[in-house]
Amino acid sequence: MTVYEIGSGQLSLSTIELIIEENLTIKLSTQAIERIEKCRKYLDDKLSNNEDPIYGINTGFGYLQNVKIEAENLTQLQHNLLLSHACGTGQEVPNEVVKLMLLLKIQSLSYGHSAIALTTVQRLVDFYNHDILPIIYTQGSLGASGDLAPLAHLALPLIGEGEVYYQGKKITTKQLYQNLGWSSLTLQSKEGLALINGTQFMSAYGTFCLLKAQQFSVWADAIAAISIDAFDCRIDPFLTLSHLIRPHQGQIATAASINNWLEGSELIARKGKQTQDPYSFRCVPQVHGASKDSINYIKSVFETEMNSVTDNPNVFPDEDLIISAGNFHGQPLALTLDFLCLALAELGSISERRIFQLISGTRGLPPFLVKNAGLNSGLMITQYTAASIASENKQLCTPASVDSIVSSNGQEDHVSMGANAATKCLRVCDNLERILAIELLTASQALELRLPEKSSVKIEKLVNDYRKVVSFNEADRILSTDIKVSVEFMRDRKI
Repeated sequence: MTVYEIGSGQLSLSTIELIIEENLTIKLSTQAIERIEKCRKYLDDKLSNNEDPIYGINTGFGYLQNVKIEAENLTQLQHNLLLSHACGTGQEVPNEVVKLMLLLKIQSLSYGHSAIALTTVQRLVDFYNHDILPIIYTQGSLGASGDLAPLAHLALPLIGEGEVYYQGKKITTKQLYQNLGWSSLTLQSKEGLALINGTQFMSAYGTFCLLKAQQFSVWADAIAAISIDAFDCRIDPFLTLSHLIRPHQGQIATAASINNWLEGSELIARKGKQTQDPYSFRCVPQVHGASKDSINYIKSVFETEMNSVTDNPNVFPDEDLIISAGNFHGQPLALTLDFLCLALAELGSISERRIFQLISGTRGLPPFLVKNAGLNSGLMITQYTAASIASENKQLCTPASVDSIVSSNGQEDHVSMGANAATKCLRVCDNLERILAIELLTASQALELRLPEKSSVKIEKLVNDYRKVVSFNEADRILSTDIKVSVEFMRDRKI
């Protein structure tokens, strides 16, 4: 498959992963085109035969809802809406997230309840397929009236405004259109509102973080298995029977994963082991498993959202109804993004504790996992770094979703703060990745110090591959390089 048809079926996280990995182009399905055109025609007919105020279509917005807009100004109203709401600030949103925003906005508009013009949706499709990525900023959304500011920046290039990344360069949309021979669009009634109402900023961040989270969960198990063998732990906590009598699915899956990684290990089969191991090793199924279950629940929420219509008002041609409601409110996403922060931070927290144990100079391992300790500090400060990052994650886990602030002169009096939850969730993701990279560095060092006894074939293969990019630490060296290369190793290799 080289093309994915929007509107031919429901999006899922695995479908989005396929679209990204295979670099598929997208197009609107026949069904989507028919729905979009039908809805647009319905609204045009409605406006030609009706002068009653319809929110956001022939009225002002938010607190200005009671200001009637004359028919000759409806196009200018939508143009002004994009300009006035494009007031984002802060850092630029990563290009990968911007591209997901385009995909999810197109999906939401494809259902035919937004009264968007087909030419407008098709231009968004063209942006996606040509990697034309609008410049968007991380700050500005309250996560309730839709992601107004970020989505306004996403839509600005449609009307020839704003800046974009194209072919690796940041250029103005005017310059882009000159280069491509394109013309800017003139928005019709409601189109600007359809474009900026919605949860696609939060949804795109959450989708991006979930794709990372799934990989981190797999890596966390693999790296924990290396640590378990390197710390001379027992196999007992991972035997199936204990998990069947507390049958959380994530716990059972994690125990099976650890057993799979350790199968055939000489080290795990050693006799004369201590009676029990510290919780950071013994309770890996319970802790990693809880995060797995959390990720799966959060995934279900986001898969519902990515297949939803989240702008306002909602247009129902068959029922002859235009309903002003609140599908743009990001509360389902805000709560689950905060939850995802917790689930990922705990994977980092327990990982940091294993790092601490490995460098502690116990169970036959030298202090800080280095020969000639004293002259060499070894991996002492890698644990400091992991501890600092784990602590930052705890701070980032302060929930955004319990906060709210009144806006639009009191009209929008409860907001989700889902956008803030989204941006900090990506920071937690990046932090977890670095903690796991430090544990991989530490556990691999400890495992090599157990030679000539070996771990399982599967673990030895992983560590041997890792050793091609990060060598055994014989004496003190700059470790920030090792951490950076370890992160890159994890990103480049699927396990």
